[in-house]
Amino acid sequence: MLAAALRCLAATLLVLVVLSPARAGSSLYSAQVPVNSQAEAERAEALKSALAQVVIKLAGDSAVVTKPAVAKAIANASRYVQQYQYVQDPVTDAAQPQMRLSLIAQFDRNAVDQLLHDLGLVHGDTNSAQPVAEAQSGSYRVWVSGVNSAEDYARLVGSLSRNELVHSVQAEQARGDGVQLKLDVTGPLSRLLESLTTGPVHVLNAQPPVEGVDALLGMQP
Repeated sequence: MLAAALRCLAATLLVLVVLSPARAGSSLYSAQVPVNSQAEAERAEALKSALAQVVIKLAGDSAVVTKPAVAKAIANASRYVQQYQYVQDPVTDAAQPQMRLSLIAQFDRNAVDQLLHDLGLVHGDTNSAQPVAEAQSGSYRVWVSGVNSAEDYARLVGSLSRNELVHSVQAEQARGDGVQLKLDVTGPLSRLLESLTTGPVHVLNAQPPVEGVDALLGMQP
């Protein structure tokens, strides 16, 4: 029964992937910012906010953006952006479904790494900024709740698959509104969880007291 359900979900996922536009992946070098319009002035401010999110993720300190040198670099966010796109996501406000416009920005990894190195936020050779231990791959099992439909499953797998730290996603079992996934990941699981700040997947518990499960995740409605 479970295998049949997962096969059905996988088949639906293929259809949804074909019909849905590709989005920038959830990554350490991308961020999503809500906007009111696609006006140039608002886009410029959204790119600054997006780069600030990326710098905070990589530096591991939200206070870093208050430093004058960092704030000056963020003000020139357009120099580091690789690509951006606008997306509309359904939201419920006062029981009335609406569409929320957001900008997703993907920043150039090498340029951002060099920026952080120049600002003294990372040390050593930027070409080998990741420690050797983080460059090694590992397999982890996560339980994801809030998967109420094939569309939710498609969003879940699509978001994780586009994450630059994830090599493969394999569904192992499903129960209720949850699904257990096996993830092959570059580096420790903590690094992947830290990258889940944009997109539909969020962290519920990074150290759950559940045997055989390394993290509990949830789907944004």
